[in-house]
Amino acid sequence: MHMEIGRRIFRQRLETGDREADVEQRRAFQKLIYVSTLVFGEASSFLLPWKRIFKVTDAQIEVAVRDNAQRLYVSKLKAIGRDLKAEQLENLRAAQLSYRLSDELAEDLFKEHTRKLVEENVSAAVNVVKSRTRAATAVTQVVEQLDEILAFNNLLVSLKNHPNADHFARGIGPISLFGGEYDTDRKMDDLKILYRAYVAESFSSGRLEESKLDALSQLRNIFGLGKREAEAIMLDVSAKVYRKRLQLAFTGGELEAADSKAAFLQNLCEELHFDPQKASEIHEEIYRQKLQQCVTDGELSEEDVKALLRIRVMLCIPQQTVEAAHSSICGSLFEKVVKDAIASGVDGYDAEVKKLVRKAAHGLRLTREAAMSIASTAVRKIFISYIKRARAAQNRTESARELKKMIAFNTLVVTELVADIKGESPEAVSEEAAKEVERQIEVDEEWESLQTLRKIRPNRELMAKLGKQGQTEINLKDDLPERDRTDLYKTYLLFCLTGEVTNIPFGAQITTKKDDSEYVLLNQLGGILGLSPKEIVEVHRSLAEQAFRQQAEVILADGQLTKARIEQLNEVQKQVGLPPQYAQKVIKSITTTKMAAAIETAVSQGRLNIKQIRELKEASVDLDSMISESLRENLFKKTVDEIFSAGTGEFDQEEVYEKIPADLNINAEKAREVVHELAQSRLSNSLIQAVALLRQRNQKGVVRR
Repeated sequence: MHMEIGRRIFRQRLETGDREADVEQRRAFQKLIYVSTLVFGEASSFLLPWKRIFKVTDAQIEVAVRDNAQRLYVSKLKAIGRDLKAEQLENLRAAQLSYRLSDELAEDLFKEHTRKLVEENVSAAVNVVKSRTRAATAVTQVVEQLDEILAFNNLLVSLKNHPNADHFARGIGPISLFGGEYDTDRKMDDLKILYRAYVAESFSSGRLEESKLDALSQLRNIFGLGKREAEAIMLDVSAKVYRKRLQLAFTGGELEAADSKAAFLQNLCEELHFDPQKASEIHEEIYRQKLQQCVTDGELSEEDVKALLRIRVMLCIPQQTVEAAHSSICGSLFEKVVKDAIASGVDGYDAEVKKLVRKAAHGLRLTREAAMSIASTAVRKIFISYIKRARAAQNRTESARELKKMIAFNTLVVTELVADIKGESPEAVSEEAAKEVERQIEVDEEWESLQTLRKIRPNRELMAKLGKQGQTEINLKDDLPERDRTDLYKTYLLFCLTGEVTNIPFGAQITTKKDDSEYVLLNQLGGILGLSPKEIVEVHRSLAEQAFRQQAEVILADGQLTKARIEQLNEVQKQVGLPPQYAQKVIKSITTTKMAAAIETAVSQGRLNIKQIRELKEASVDLDSMISESLRENLFKKTVDEIFSAGTGEFDQEEVYEKIPADLNINAEKAREVVHELAQSRLSNSLIQAVALLRQRNQKGVVRR
């Protein structure tokens, strides 16, 4: 009968020309195969020859069985709602087995069914949230829908852990929206809105219960939210609740009445499960906002200070945080005032600007160190701009002009600025700077002869003529390397020595000498550059030594040091002011270099013997540094060869093996080997010559050899 029905369906399929009718006939044929499989079981494969008669493959039979079993199981699932019972799940399991549906497909179908049930709740909640006419109970409705989801999820989890879970339908377990309608980026935003609404409702009582934490964790897993996303939402909502609770406690006097402010805040964090570190950040933000409001008029009044102190005590804000807030907010305001004052230039720093600086420095309640640090940063940037222009100048005169502008800026603007910040008069700052300079240039007596160093000392009459001394507290010590600072100082020192050079037509130059006032400016430049007394002395000494060396090399061109030349060198040494010991070092260096060249030439040309070497050593001439070791070894070899060639037949072992090597400072063992080599060579040559003379029958010559 099954085969007859199959033939009729197959024939109708061949006769029909309608595509939809063809699909219907195919489904009917698949149902026939499925029913036959259920009726005959395993015997259907040989009782019903589908393959032979209808050319049906095993895969087609398998698909027919699977699709029809799924349809039956889905129809069975439609009766399953959110109030699941163990009996229903057992019936589902029995139906699955009777439908010959695999466990994998049954599990997927059950999970899909539960997901759709949850999606209905989610859609209802989303519609409430997005409704244009939201009622006052909208949040309550959303929470009710989400509570239904959580209750359904808890029911499935409990059924999964049921003792008879093996007899239940496959797929029972926690719900997930993964793979469904809400598994898209756009829909995920809706889920975040719902999650935020549930988080906000969890804090409705002003605290977060442990049960709510577990519910939020389940909801996050159901929605498939990432840990960071959920934590961000939780932090945002809890921060708002914390702020609200904090405001109520602050205004209501509850926080002020607490014996321990820290314990009160800690308990508040624990009730809300809020991170104490985040709470500290909120406290800092509140303090900063209050501080920002207080400084809108450019200063802090006594009332403002008291209000800020109260907030600090109430919220347990550390001193370090308070200082950082003041440095940032008040510092930025003060920095603007300082930059405006500096930008006014040498002529623009008037009484009005001074008033603004003093008001900002003292009205903003900045510490002197903080105010000076801010001013130092701004001033050093201006100093650096002057330095860059000085370096880019085409000649020394132009470079010196830029440095003079920097010195004038320091004296007329920066000194006034420092005085206003400290609340002192400019004269007091200048006097302090002058005393500091006097202390710095108190050098050893050996440097008193340096005229340029003496000239940079502030002379009372000259200082009265030039005006006040510039400040030195703000300098470029940490901004430029020592070499750059000393090079700039040396540039201006050379300008003081040579004067101002002016180019005129036809390639000529006019040099204008400067008076000692330039040296006072040089002294101020040293303070701006942050040079130490030792570094300043070193610049003056190196310049004096350089000038002395140039003239000494001309005087000692041949390396001969006579009495007249010594007197001439002493006169030059007094002119440049170089201390005698340094002048002697230069003279010795020049004469030693010249003498070394002469001695080395004499040795290489054979004009210097061991007797002259000993005379030079007695005169304390350091031959080791003047004559290379190879030349000293050659001189020893030549001396020994002369002894062998003297014809006296005498050989003093102590002289050859010990004294001469010691005088030449060469290795004694190596010297002995040289003597043996020369002796063997000499004996070999003498023997050859004696044999030659013997062949010539020259008996007397043989005896001499």
